[in-house]
Amino acid sequence: MKNIILKTQVKTMNIVSKVKEALTSKSGESFVDTAVKILISVVIGALILAGLYLLFQDTILPTLTEKIKNMFDFKG
Repeated sequence: MKNIILKTQVKTMNIVSKVKEALTSKSGESFVDTAVKILISVVIGALILAGLYLLFQDTILPTLTEKIKNMFDFKG
């Protein structure tokens, strides 16, 4: 029984030391790194949306409206 209690105490102490180490660790990302990543993703997203808008405006929408007009202008 003492052996089981000793093993649990050792495991608990190991877990506590790992948690302390993780909380006091100075490594990791800072706020500036995260802000730069968010800014880059917003800019890339805006560029993709602008490209899709231009594609739809010049290529897809004129032919789509023409096809819809032809569909409703049926004189059969």
